[in-house]
Amino acid sequence: MSKDSTDSITSTGLWNANYLRAMAGNFLLFFSFYLLTPLLPIYLDAQFHADKDLIGLVLSGYVVAALIVRPFSGFIVDTFNRKKVLVGCFFFFFILFAGYIGAGTVLMFAIVRTLHGLPFGAVTVANSTVAMDVLPSERRNEGIGYYGLSNNLAMAFAPTVGIYIYSVSDNFQLLFWIALILAMAGFYAVSTIKLAPRVALRNKPKISLDRFFLTRAWLMAINLSLFGLCWGVMSNYVAIYGKEELGITNGTGIFFMLLSFGLFASRLQGAKALRDGRIVRNCAEGVVLSLLGYTLFAAVEMPWAYFLSAVLIGLGNGHMYPAMLTMFVQVARHDQRGTANSSILTSWDIGMGLGILMGGMLVEYVSYSAAFWTTAIMQALGTALFFLFTSRFFLSRQLEQ
Repeated sequence: MSKDSTDSITSTGLWNANYLRAMAGNFLLFFSFYLLTPLLPIYLDAQFHADKDLIGLVLSGYVVAALIVRPFSGFIVDTFNRKKVLVGCFFFFFILFAGYIGAGTVLMFAIVRTLHGLPFGAVTVANSTVAMDVLPSERRNEGIGYYGLSNNLAMAFAPTVGIYIYSVSDNFQLLFWIALILAMAGFYAVSTIKLAPRVALRNKPKISLDRFFLTRAWLMAINLSLFGLCWGVMSNYVAIYGKEELGITNGTGIFFMLLSFGLFASRLQGAKALRDGRIVRNCAEGVVLSLLGYTLFAAVEMPWAYFLSAVLIGLGNGHMYPAMLTMFVQVARHDQRGTANSSILTSWDIGMGLGILMGGMLVEYVSYSAAFWTTAIMQALGTALFFLFTSRFFLSRQLEQ
């Protein structure tokens, strides 16, 4: 058997057709989902007159569902036909957007949002694993970085587009339809990916906890959850904060555009560092830049700080996330690629879910300032943990690739 039995690609180039299809599907997956993210608190407030703590509860439902399904997704992707798993889950992901259109009560909306987390959690695992399969092994680290750029750019650009569409149309139903159509396009993209049959593993490991969660990466998972918490607070409450506290009615789109600029610039600069193996250094730069951004956002309640922090957070996450993903992959065996993907996404979603819930309660019962200062403190704790322990933890457990 070859060194890596799952390298089912027909091209040795980085930018092969199947990799581009996986990237396109990933971009459209996240774009359709995050097109709605910053506007859903406004929608729930305007449509159902929901309090902010209830908004946080409703919006965290998809995170809980994704958390439930992701560990099993990693096992399923590593065990069964990845293409069939990917296409089936993506179909349910796109069709559930119709539920937002028909939800007439806050309870129905909460049910749809929670159900949406199930295919979302499974698709993100399956698609990223397929993308790794179609990459040449010698360029996998670099390819992981570029692949992550597709969802980071979508998470940055989509809110900008969504906010602009809402500002000119004042129509949430239009946004739900656009999201549905974009998700359908993503479904088509991944359905055209061609994968060669995988070679069956000899002496296949028995089912154990490590088949559902990458226990070798437990400290990295804790560290990433702290960073995900910060993103959960920021991404879900920045729009309503800018509108209510800073009087910025049309500036949230600019915030996410600047965030996307930072993500794009850092991913391009960091790709070479990942290719050359400077993984820890790339991650360290990212967590420090993010800390500066979150601290500035909390400390200075001025429009210039609001926008500058977007650039810093974008630069930071653009360095940190692909480096962390590479770290997870490099402490996993080759037959645990799906588990590594599900583990990093599970870790991120745990933090995201806690951030959404915590942010909603702090905003409702204390203040926006308390919510964003808590975010800065959590980022500082995550940064300290990385420098003191996580970096050495990774280096001691890294496997030969």
